[in-house]
Amino acid sequence: MRALGIIFSDLHTDTVDELTRFRTLASVPFGGRYRLVDFALSNMVNAGITRVGIIAKRNYQSLMDHIGSGKDWDLSRRNGGVTIFPPFGNYRSDSLYANRLEAIKGLMGFISKANEEYVLMVDCDSVNVIDYHQVIQEHEERNADITVVYQKAEITPDLHPHMSLTIGEAGRVTSASLTSDVGTTANMAVNAWVIKRKLLYNLIDEALAHGANNFERDIILHNTSLLNIYASEYEGPYLHISSLATYFANNMKLLDSQVRAEIFEQKNQAIYTKVRDSAPTKYGKDAVVERCYIADGCVIEGTVRNSILFRGVKIGKNTVVENSILMQDTITGEHVKLNCVVADKNVTIRDRRNLSGCETIPYYLGKNVMV
Repeated sequence: MRALGIIFSDLHTDTVDELTRFRTLASVPFGGRYRLVDFALSNMVNAGITRVGIIAKRNYQSLMDHIGSGKDWDLSRRNGGVTIFPPFGNYRSDSLYANRLEAIKGLMGFISKANEEYVLMVDCDSVNVIDYHQVIQEHEERNADITVVYQKAEITPDLHPHMSLTIGEAGRVTSASLTSDVGTTANMAVNAWVIKRKLLYNLIDEALAHGANNFERDIILHNTSLLNIYASEYEGPYLHISSLATYFANNMKLLDSQVRAEIFEQKNQAIYTKVRDSAPTKYGKDAVVERCYIADGCVIEGTVRNSILFRGVKIGKNTVVENSILMQDTITGEHVKLNCVVADKNVTIRDRRNLSGCETIPYYLGKNVMV
């Protein structure tokens, strides 16, 4: 594949403060065994992309641990592979990049040395299974300068603001807007772009020279009449993570077998993640499990309903867990009651605790907390 992949791991971290206090948004756990970066990276690998750069900013130790050499995505290679780029500071100050343009500017050396003709840039704020092979093929057939991936969707508060596109004949973008009214249906850009590599280099250089600071506004909107900008429609699942509430809701959607099939059972669209050699989950003689999504390595001796358990979770006797997300190595004692709880990694909940939230405001327990 003649495309270079770039993943922005940290641009939307502030939207989910609770989950990103000690990690980047890209390494936020999702769906029992995955991280958000797995979806962006797997989609690239499935499209035949073999050279990927991940731009980090802060708290990226967990991201480095998860990606490792890239072997789980077949990216442990002599030529190409996956590289995590620490943030580039401004030599005039101690500040790190503040926006997408500055982030790309810090990567210009990597981009200029690549020999791929195109650059595919994506964010890590959603779960999707975009076929980038098809997107790049459309880009080539149209001789486009830039291709924007979009989805027709009703604009909800959690999707606002997203860039919306006006699309003319043959899929050409005639105009774009950074604002859309909540409740309306729009051609919503999903933060994925294909662009000619040399053109990207020139556009970023020119934009920063003129004090530009917004990729969507100063590159896309400003050039709709000057460049051949086309749109490529994506019609599959798109689970956008913009708050703790949307994180909770989108995880819970995986309890629907149809949603799971749309994400994890698409032909030639496998989702890869770091392999851990865990034992099968053990169910005690009094365990009750109903409508759950459970990873390997768990020990369940109580009751679990409508919940997602990550690897290594232990549920004590006479404990009832309902409508909750328990991340890796969370341990509950006995006679515990949990409802609408999001427990981060390595949380310990002692005996006879009763914790309850609601779907719109789940009760959150931070990493390594004991209650």
